[in-house]
Amino acid sequence: MSSKFSSFLRPLSRIRPTPTTLRHRTMSTSNDPRLPSSSIPIFESVAAYRAWRNTAFAAGKSVGFVPTMGALHDGHLALVQKSLAENDLTVVSIFVNPAQFAPHEDLATYPRTLPRTLPSSKRNVPSGISQDPAAQKGAFVEVKGYGHQMEGRSRPTFFRGVATVVTKLFGAVQPTRAYFGQKDIQQALLLRRLCRDLLMAYPEPHNVSIVPTARDPHTGLALTRDRAGSIRALRKAEDAWARGASKGECIRAAEEQIGAAQEEARVRSLGVRVQLDYLDMNDAETFDALDPNARVATAGSRGILLSGALCVDNTRLIDNIILVI
Repeated sequence: MSSKFSSFLRPLSRIRPTPTTLRHRTMSTSNDPRLPSSSIPIFESVAAYRAWRNTAFAAGKSVGFVPTMGALHDGHLALVQKSLAENDLTVVSIFVNPAQFAPHEDLATYPRTLPRTLPSSKRNVPSGISQDPAAQKGAFVEVKGYGHQMEGRSRPTFFRGVATVVTKLFGAVQPTRAYFGQKDIQQALLLRRLCRDLLMAYPEPHNVSIVPTARDPHTGLALTRDRAGSIRALRKAEDAWARGASKGECIRAAEEQIGAAQEEARVRSLGVRVQLDYLDMNDAETFDALDPNARVATAGSRGILLSGALCVDNTRLIDNIILVI
């Protein structure tokens, strides 16, 4: 990994930093005109971060880690708050990962809310990372058998890109704990499996924390970009499952809810196109899809992922519910 893999490692602390714990260059003192003034130290290289991390190791400080792709919202804040509550120090990374975008997906349109505060893309991209899988060179990480279901059905290279860059981030940050949102449940569980299979110590598998999705208390919608009400469709399926319906019947109930949303958009002339990508119910451990005839009484004592994705115009919205038996 290039020493210029500056995913903007932002350490936050519950205690006031001292000069001995911040032996690095911070934004507030940087002469780089591309970087804003900030009281939060921002590392511009892996080497600078590692010097700081070694100091934290020597002081016996725990480090929580929240990896992001920017476009920060209240959901990210919930992860940071969880980390601050459980660790001495917290690091937030911002890196838009080209490798988790398929060639047909428009990387250029991904929201970047800090366009004038980040270094140039050449400095911010790890060596060997390209959006086009055919052009990629170097080491890549794939968790075999866990990336083709659910989200992977329509995004076949997504989890390879996620696993590769998060492995790099874990190697650079060496977090005591890492935090991911339940909204990306397949990603979070896959990364927990990655840590287990690769015998990672930073973080250990049980320290990959999955934080419940932050939702609007009135609508139940995720505090991101969910305006299509995908969670309402999943709730329909959840209710049907609890009543003893089969998986097939649950999926049909959710599809009817989405159909109602499509009709509402048409009748009200909202000018948006609502299209279902997928709905499924999968084993939380193996990611295997449940049989269409499976019911709560026959599913066994394991967790089940009820998940789906909707496309609203060019925006893809995902959500899920964990069904605990």
